[in-house]
Amino acid sequence: MTKELDRNRIPRHVAIIMDGNGRWAKAQGKERTAGHQQGAWQVHTIMEEATRLGIDYLTLYTFSTENWNRPAEEIGTLMSILLKHIEEEVFVKNNARFMVIGDVKRLPQNVQDAMAHLIEVTRNNTGTCMVAALSYSSKWEITKAVKEIATEAAEGKLDPATIDEHVFEQHLETRGIPDPELLIRTGGELRLSNYLLWQCAYSELYFTDTYWPDFGVEDFHKAIISYQGRQRRYGKTGEQIEKEGSQL
Repeated sequence: MTKELDRNRIPRHVAIIMDGNGRWAKAQGKERTAGHQQGAWQVHTIMEEATRLGIDYLTLYTFSTENWNRPAEEIGTLMSILLKHIEEEVFVKNNARFMVIGDVKRLPQNVQDAMAHLIEVTRNNTGTCMVAALSYSSKWEITKAVKEIATEAAEGKLDPATIDEHVFEQHLETRGIPDPELLIRTGGELRLSNYLLWQCAYSELYFTDTYWPDFGVEDFHKAIISYQGRQRRYGKTGEQIEKEGSQL
């Protein structure tokens, strides 16, 4: 599958909704926690491949604000798995950076401390930046941004007439990060589930029935190849894009 990849057209930013851990476990006759554990190992696999391909940003929907509504026991297990897999060695080996977006103050203190440490020790790495969306939802993020902008305007720090897309984006969790060119969702569901709604306005969407614990390197390649076969028009006509391409 690697031979079919155009290494000159690798997306700079790939976002993934890692869905299907629980259903994978059920199909295997195992507890849901087994699916989450296997899914965590797949994060390592895909991160390493993203690094090898030269992808700059890999953003993973790890735990949504809605996930706080799950049973307390399952949340506790998820946090334990998360803590176990925030491994400095994996990032150092791959020269990768680590970032977090979301309402992280809601996370257990030991998880917050581990993430802060990993962010600091990987700050100067130059490989792929893995962004964990934790305690995150797009509606929460957008609401937070609106509140910040409204406060700045009320305090006279911001002229409302100057508010545009750029100003708004500076108040998002992803400020400084390019929008995803490709959004992948595993597990067979066909929705965005409150994930990067602003940022994915022009992302190419790729859905697969494969559960996240089974989503391997070849599946990742298939998603990127699908992306490479699409024409990204941004409101223009296909003819305009082809003409622009021929002039490069």
